[in-house]
Amino acid sequence: MDGEEVDLSRGWPNPALLPTAALAEASATVMATPAIWTPALMYGPDEGYQPLREHIARWLTAFYQPRDPITPERICITGGASQNLACILQVFTDPIYTRNVWMVAPTYHLACRIFDDSGFAGRLRAIPQNDAGLDLAYLRQELVAAEERAGKEQNSAPKFKPSRPWGKIYKHVIYATPTFSNPSTLTMSLSDRDQLVRLAREFDALIITDDVYDFLQWSPDPAKTLPQPDHAYLPRLVDVDRYLDGGPQDEWGNVVSNGSFSKLIGPGMRTGWAEATEKVAYGLSQTGSSRSGGAPSQLSAAVVAQLFPTGIIQGFIGGSLQPAYARRYYRMMSAIREHLVPLGIGLPPAPGVAGGYFIWLRLPSPLRASDLASIAQRDQKLIVAPGNVFGVQRDPATGKNEFDNGLRLCFAWEEEHKLEEGVRRLGSVIREVLK
Repeated sequence: MDGEEVDLSRGWPNPALLPTAALAEASATVMATPAIWTPALMYGPDEGYQPLREHIARWLTAFYQPRDPITPERICITGGASQNLACILQVFTDPIYTRNVWMVAPTYHLACRIFDDSGFAGRLRAIPQNDAGLDLAYLRQELVAAEERAGKEQNSAPKFKPSRPWGKIYKHVIYATPTFSNPSTLTMSLSDRDQLVRLAREFDALIITDDVYDFLQWSPDPAKTLPQPDHAYLPRLVDVDRYLDGGPQDEWGNVVSNGSFSKLIGPGMRTGWAEATEKVAYGLSQTGSSRSGGAPSQLSAAVVAQLFPTGIIQGFIGGSLQPAYARRYYRMMSAIREHLVPLGIGLPPAPGVAGGYFIWLRLPSPLRASDLASIAQRDQKLIVAPGNVFGVQRDPATGKNEFDNGLRLCFAWEEEHKLEEGVRRLGSVIREVLK
């Protein structure tokens, strides 16, 4: 194994963890049933494949347990979280009137390009987050300053987006992965979720949450199990917006949940969903690309829909994915405690639940992640993701957006037996640097 490359950077699911047999059977069912394949091979309704909308609504209701059932009218089928982020921006933002995009930092770095492509290059701003939570005082201060600038510039109406009955243009966008965040692995507290929704309402912001890891959860202690692994640890921000202080201030609301099957059954399916108020869900379905080409992922959505009636996907998540990822997590954490913690490497605090794909390492001075990553690849054939990759691009706020003291390790992609070896190699690099 010494001569083999170990990649702890790639945030993909290992192919062995995908439900290929179930997908093969579901695909065969679709193509053998004219009543299914005929609509599945057509353009489809703008809102997406109706049976899948209904299945997702019931599935999310069972997992998140909101006060009232989630209805299909709150669901829009998408081409995955990344594609849908671009669609949300097309319908609900204006590249001038929408002042800034506020991103909880460190952030999912590939989202920055999507915001840039929608006209927000140079206007992405970091929301600092640490073990104590979000720096909401800083966010409020910056939101106030942004509104003062908008007043001076007479930026009081959308400049490029026409008024449409299905779309609302928000003044701000807030982007976050609240649960098992990529890359920090932190989970936003319920208090911060409440306060973030209140700020969004006050400043007319749309919160876009990537809720893509929520189902992948387990106990942080291998000797214990979660009391309710089939129920969410915390309500999503879209759930908070639904009920907090009497619910949304208008028919639009201030949160859209961006979901995806990519981390569960395969990113190549390019199928996901968005949940929001009925008004926002419908507005999202009216994105020009959907109006022109029909529902995204119509055929894939029909295949995914076959996994729900007999509980295949629910059983796969609880019976296969959660234990498999937990086992990988425990193996990597054990290696980190053996090879890295004695060298001064720190870890985020262990909450009541662990999950997702990643572990975030905190480096003591004078270690720098960018240096370690370069040396690790050159000398050890080890690929890791340095923290400075996950800064909000071109944010001028120095000191609040620098993460070269962090490293992200992924336990989802590599073969399981390579996880400990990768950590051991990283330890060797650190010891050499510290000499």
